[in-house]
Amino acid sequence: MSEWWAVADDTAVVVLLLGVLAGTMPVLTTLYQCLLVPLHAVINHYRRAAPYLPNVAVVLPAWNEAPVIGGSIDRLLSLDYPPERLRVYVVDDASTDQTPTIVASRALANPGRVVHLRRERGGEGKAHTLNHGISTVLSEAWAGAVLIMDADVIFRPDALAKMTRHLADPKVGAVTAYIAEGSRDRNYLTRFIGLEYVLAQLAARRAQNVLGAIACLAGGAQLHARENLEAIGGRIPTGTLAEDTMTTFESQLRGRRMVFEPHAVALAEEPRTIDGLWQQRLRWSRGNVQLTSHYRDLWFRPGRTHRLGRVSFGLMWFSTLLLPVLMVVASASLLLLLVLHSGVAAHVFRLMWIIAACTYVYSIVLAVQLDGRTGRRSWREALLFPGIGGLAMMVAALCPGLLEDGLTQLVGPSHGDRTDWAIALYLWGPLAMLGAWLARAVERTRLGRFVSPALIYLVGYGSLLCAITVDSYLKEWRGHEAAWVKTEKVGRVLG
Repeated sequence: MSEWWAVADDTAVVVLLLGVLAGTMPVLTTLYQCLLVPLHAVINHYRRAAPYLPNVAVVLPAWNEAPVIGGSIDRLLSLDYPPERLRVYVVDDASTDQTPTIVASRALANPGRVVHLRRERGGEGKAHTLNHGISTVLSEAWAGAVLIMDADVIFRPDALAKMTRHLADPKVGAVTAYIAEGSRDRNYLTRFIGLEYVLAQLAARRAQNVLGAIACLAGGAQLHARENLEAIGGRIPTGTLAEDTMTTFESQLRGRRMVFEPHAVALAEEPRTIDGLWQQRLRWSRGNVQLTSHYRDLWFRPGRTHRLGRVSFGLMWFSTLLLPVLMVVASASLLLLLVLHSGVAAHVFRLMWIIAACTYVYSIVLAVQLDGRTGRRSWREALLFPGIGGLAMMVAALCPGLLEDGLTQLVGPSHGDRTDWAIALYLWGPLAMLGAWLARAVERTRLGRFVSPALIYLVGYGSLLCAITVDSYLKEWRGHEAAWVKTEKVGRVLG
């Protein structure tokens, strides 16, 4: 009987250690991506790029975009690109504000270069709006490439020419740019978003360039070769909330290469409130949940024409998609280990957070190097990206006993062998997600402008994104209407 119990105990420990490892997987994949970034200096597409200036049709969807549409058109017309090779097609999605008047005035002032396409029936979603413009563009032979963008995005003058040079390679189907947070009156949340974009684009997409598999062409800055759009049916997929990601997948499944151009910069206005960010990211996350199911036969099955089925790409995808689940699994595994073998639990907890600390330091230093301007403006958010609580976990891992001793002096000793502090530390991930939900709940209250930022600084920006992902699970499970909710823009992008 004792031998059976020993075997069961050992088996339980192995299973729980695997649970902790699963919870650590998102950190390990982040570290892996960051380690790939320096390889982009030698593994990239620049050897096959060349000066190339095809006729480019810009498809710009617009629904009630009066504050931003005029400036966006003007800046597109002033790009460092041959004027005779650039046309702007504004797809007015039955706007009810001054958008039609503004677009019509630009079309009148720039005949042949600005085209106003009016949809009398709107509200069907971005993909339907884009398809109206794409079908018009492809019905004519003029365009050799199509730039899909958002109404508030402002491209740097040299951005388009830096993107088109990759289309000189006929194997490239599309190119995406680096979309940076560009609001002139930033707050704590837009600074967090700006730093996130450095990590998710300048770092992660460089790594994806190295691997040869791109997860998503940025919806606000994707340049398609005409042949690529025709190969996927001449339309953007409409059956998902993540039409940009699905387009990226479909293009690669047909053997076309996707390229991220980090030196082509576009500025965009991002949400300034937790609720605004929640609505935006809920759409993105639900779209990714839908795509994961749609491409269920693709994952971890390498193909001859694409690299989406590679194990490395699948681990990156699911580490992001399942991050909240993996976080809960790790916490539960640690708690059970605490019951069975408190010493093992302490050592595993420490190792897990030491890895997290190393990844955090390396990734933030890398981000500052990749975009020093954002680093300087978001230095506080860079330091507190994992939250004060996350930093405390790292201190607890790197300096065992220090955090517990400090808390004991503040609020008194804990009781029993399984200390209250250990339980609180091991449950930090789920508790941080609850803190992010609370930050959203109190944002609109009288004290919300002070309490909500303090909560996000406490629990970390990543916990906020995890909470949104959990909400996306719930919305999909309950079958909530998959409505395309527009992010409100008021023209805060730097000129």
